[in-house]
Amino acid sequence: MTQLKALIFDVDGTLAETERDGHRIAFNRAFSEADLNWYWSENLYGELLEISGGKERIRHYIQQYHPKIKESLETLIPQLHQAKTTHYCDLLSSGEIQLRPGVKRLIEEAYNQKIRLAIATTSALPNALALLEKHLNPHWFEVIAAGDIVADKKPSPDIYNYVLEKMDLNPEECLVFEDSFHGLQAAAQANLKTIITLHDYTKNQDFSLASLVLNNLGEPHNNFTVIRGDFPNKGYFDLELAKVLT
Repeated sequence: MTQLKALIFDVDGTLAETERDGHRIAFNRAFSEADLNWYWSENLYGELLEISGGKERIRHYIQQYHPKIKESLETLIPQLHQAKTTHYCDLLSSGEIQLRPGVKRLIEEAYNQKIRLAIATTSALPNALALLEKHLNPHWFEVIAAGDIVADKKPSPDIYNYVLEKMDLNPEECLVFEDSFHGLQAAAQANLKTIITLHDYTKNQDFSLASLVLNNLGEPHNNFTVIRGDFPNKGYFDLELAKVLT
């Protein structure tokens, strides 16, 4: 039996439900600040989440909805994304974005039991750090792979391969936590077993490659719901269950 050595976490949608009430709001504030009459509704943002990466998402939106815009996209997109990052960090600082059930408990358990921790996200590094600094401890994570650290974002496996290389680990020694089909694809192509905690934006996606699909990681007093997999005697995800899945 392979020994579990590391847990690797996606950030947006996995550690916290940041998309609808965090990034979406921050994007809209950045657009307003730039005097752009753009608004990303909850439904539109759900569609835009098919595009990985904030700058890539803005570019796709412009190409689809405002193809005749006259500003240089190479200037406009980074400016909007930087403003959006500032607004997102403000939202985090205000405490409006909380961790999902079970996240803090599992990460603290792993840290205390000397299981190595890492982050693998397409989110910009300042966004990932802001969430970790608000609710956890960034220093617990041996590798924080974020943003443009690799050329191709999820569903490319590059960011997971980068983490494995930096930590000098084999895929079978790790478990990944994701929330989306693109994230699952990326992890699967890196031969990593993946736990999915889905949410409203991803609940209808294909998670057939996942080892386990849950509504969240659960708590002793607030059990998870198993969407795919069979663990009837366990109501929350902990290291005992992680080791069973390794």
